[in-house]
Amino acid sequence: MAFSSVTMAKEYLKTISKIYSNCYMQDDCSVNISSVYDETRPKEPEYLAPLREWEKKMGFVTAIRWTSAVPIVIFHLITALSIVYAVIVGSIPKWQTFLFGYFMGQVAGFGVTAGAHRYWIHRSYKATFPLQMILIICYSVAGQNNIYNWVRDHRIHHKFSETSADPHDARRGFFFSHVGWLMMKKHPAVIREGRKINIRDIANDPLVQFHTKYFDVFKFVFCFFLPTLIPVYAWQETWTNAILSQPILRYALSLNFTWSVNSFAHIWGNKPYDRHISPAENWGVSAVAMGEGWHNYHHTFPWDYKASELAYINNITTSLLNLFAKIGWAYDLKQASPSLIKSVINNRGPTHHH
Repeated sequence: MAFSSVTMAKEYLKTISKIYSNCYMQDDCSVNISSVYDETRPKEPEYLAPLREWEKKMGFVTAIRWTSAVPIVIFHLITALSIVYAVIVGSIPKWQTFLFGYFMGQVAGFGVTAGAHRYWIHRSYKATFPLQMILIICYSVAGQNNIYNWVRDHRIHHKFSETSADPHDARRGFFFSHVGWLMMKKHPAVIREGRKINIRDIANDPLVQFHTKYFDVFKFVFCFFLPTLIPVYAWQETWTNAILSQPILRYALSLNFTWSVNSFAHIWGNKPYDRHISPAENWGVSAVAMGEGWHNYHHTFPWDYKASELAYINNITTSLLNLFAKIGWAYDLKQASPSLIKSVINNRGPTHHH
């Protein structure tokens, strides 16, 4: 299914111009950071007041959510120490465990890229029930937030990218856009716009409702429990190596590869489609995130199921979706036509096109 009309190109350009000239986008500079912090400061015991005053003095835009920040930091410390420990004692997993870890990483990635991102968020294609089940299980392996929250935050991100209403606003720095946004209270603008965002399709999806209801069970079984058990009982891996390689190292890599789309691909890379936006084409991110790094294209044509213009070698997600399309499990695949792409490039691409 291709969007090829000149009318659509004009509408796209009109929408982009409206978004970037909207006065809402300008209010970020006039808002007092201190007042924003005070608005997000939680009500808590008085003995924590010095901690919050320190945060405010350090210039944090919003209050730190310590119940999230501490576990994230501890988990990454455990991951680093686990690697050091394995090197020191010479505890090297079996080759089957390495291959299994890579395979599970791809499974988790497919659940995020083809499932949460391209299917549930952007509805860039339609999926039969068997494929939806595969996406649900694959997404469970990734062990991230539930689908409902993922969709809400990412739709806000696309609508208000690089503004205060963007959950992982890249203007607040690499660390914030990568993982810091998960450690802090949301900016009031994110909460305000989040209440307005349309996610009725997700709220009314019975499969997503079932997955959300039993989310913790799905996450525990498919992200931690089974990936640890399989190496031990299938090829007699040690429990230590199974735990260190699967629910620790593989999980940490999977999370950071996903986060890299919000950080690296919003800061570094070229912009052949729309020079006016922050998202960029980053081949490194595409390599580790299964094709999600062609980000200038994706933010220009978010409804394209390929999330890129060309059939890049490191866009595994598109290749897999094409295979599912061949057997009829993925259908109505949306993509931008060459004429629409050319029209947008001529209007918003690099200046040498003009």
